[in-house]
Amino acid sequence: MKRPGNRLSSARSLLGTALALVTLLASALPAAASPPSPSASAGGSPRPVVTVAQGSLRGQSRDGAQEFLGVPYAAPPVGAARLRAPQPPPRWNGVREAAQQAPACLQFSPFGLADPQAVSEDCLYLDVYRPRTARPGARLPVVLWMHGGAYSQGTGTQFGGRTMADLTQSVVVSINYRLGQLGYLALPELSRENARLSGSFGLMDQLAALQWTRQNIGAFGGNPGNVTISGQSAGSGSVCALLAAPPAAGLFHRAVLQSGPCSLLRTPDVAAAEGQARSFAARAGCTVAAEAAACLRAVSGAALVEAARTLPSPGPASGDGLLPLPPAQAIGDGTWNKVPVLIGSTRAEARFFVALTQPRLTAEQYTAQILADYGAAGPEVLARYPVAAHGSPYLALSAVMTDSAFACHTAWTAQLFASQVPTYVYEFDDPQSPTLAGAQVPGLDESNAHSAELAYLHDFTMGERPLTPVQTALGTRMKRYWAAFARFGAPVVAGQTPWPPAAAGTVLTLNPSATRTTSSFGEDHQCSFWRTQPPRPL
Repeated sequence: MKRPGNRLSSARSLLGTALALVTLLASALPAAASPPSPSASAGGSPRPVVTVAQGSLRGQSRDGAQEFLGVPYAAPPVGAARLRAPQPPPRWNGVREAAQQAPACLQFSPFGLADPQAVSEDCLYLDVYRPRTARPGARLPVVLWMHGGAYSQGTGTQFGGRTMADLTQSVVVSINYRLGQLGYLALPELSRENARLSGSFGLMDQLAALQWTRQNIGAFGGNPGNVTISGQSAGSGSVCALLAAPPAAGLFHRAVLQSGPCSLLRTPDVAAAEGQARSFAARAGCTVAAEAAACLRAVSGAALVEAARTLPSPGPASGDGLLPLPPAQAIGDGTWNKVPVLIGSTRAEARFFVALTQPRLTAEQYTAQILADYGAAGPEVLARYPVAAHGSPYLALSAVMTDSAFACHTAWTAQLFASQVPTYVYEFDDPQSPTLAGAQVPGLDESNAHSAELAYLHDFTMGERPLTPVQTALGTRMKRYWAAFARFGAPVVAGQTPWPPAAAGTVLTLNPSATRTTSSFGEDHQCSFWRTQPPRPL
């Protein structure tokens, strides 16, 4: 397959900045930690207790489901364990309280919005949600969720799974993993300390969470032989990395990629990542290579965040023992952990980024930007995306970025998958969808933007307004599609619009009033044109 093209260099700059804002906005309010609970749930029934390899956990019943919060899946990566591969969690005596969520991992790349109030380097915890009737041995399908945030920010605690678990009789796991340069730092002095010779500690955390899940999820009624990995934005990039990581083989059985196609979210090679890591270490005051590991473990967390302020994390690097090949290359070569795939994007992804970075773009600025970035191809881009046809320069640039980046790369990545495994493609299209709390710019249409679908799939309270009953009904249908895919490897739901595989050339449009299939996705987003443009890495 011809290597897909990319998009405007200015779009790359906007994406590089704005992707780091996505989960920061989702972090604008503190995570909804539950207060300590008594020994009985509401209504007087005893609180649920499960026993895992490390000891017993007492959860709680809430909203028709049971939840076990703040469960350690690895030892705290603090002190001498900072910037090392995760280690197994310690055992405990008695019954551990699991009714309160753990802190978010240390947040990097701040942009002036409020971070979660509770943050800590001691953050390798997960939350488990199960149906109220689940018992050990039920062998329910398991969905493990990885949040987005440009590998620099965010937390799994804001993606509750109670409704999904209760509605679909599945077990939902939402995890934290190390972020920023605490999670991704390709210094040889650090990489030599682990068997994979890798500095992608965040990816190692995700592997550790999957290993914990395989060992323990049966105690919650889940099936360790039917685990779906799922993520959005950088969480989808993490799914891409796990698909291409040999150590992840056998730990999961399906994959869901939301708004993060593997051909778009490319990994730096180890050499490039090392150069970035050296620059970061120097900014942190660790300039002597032989002393870098000890120095970085001694620096305060606040100083590390400050050192990263203008050096965003590159995410996992490829070319080491953990991730030998870039995910898109491994998938194209057929050398990946082959499982059924569900993949998609929102109708107008880039509205989120343009609203944050260029909300008052003028027609003259739009024209100049297109011509400067596309040179000889600039006039054709302007002809294909005229301001008059879109209503404003903001919407025109959003369409350029949406099509050239997310939409067409979703289509191209799906084609790579579909030639090898059952693959299902969606486009989320609710023209009234709320945006994230704090992201709405007065006067701008930000519907269908990046992250718009999250409130429809999770107990996610970070929307700028609640869903309407019609939108809630769409969310119910979406949850059922996702859960059927997790259960069967195909999103087949009785009474809902059939969802054909991508091999048939179709995409399912998820719309509140008319969920339907379409074969015009590539034409709608002008993907034949964007394929002719030279590739430009993020």
